[in-house]
Amino acid sequence: MSTVERAYALARSGEFANLKDLKERLKAEGCRAVDALLAARSIQGHLQAICAATYKPPVAA
Repeated sequence: MSTVERAYALARSGEFANLKDLKERLKAEGCRAVDALLAARSIQGHLQAICAATYKPPVAA
């Protein structure tokens, strides 16, 4: 899976409130050139919108 495809998959997972956290996760997974590949405003806008629409904050036990 490419870095961009993985970014969209993670955005749809509901685990990320914003693009910054999503990028950190991609880098932690070993994805390369994350900042360069996600630099386009259109991609950033899409990913941010998906994160905002799907994010589910963790429930405190």
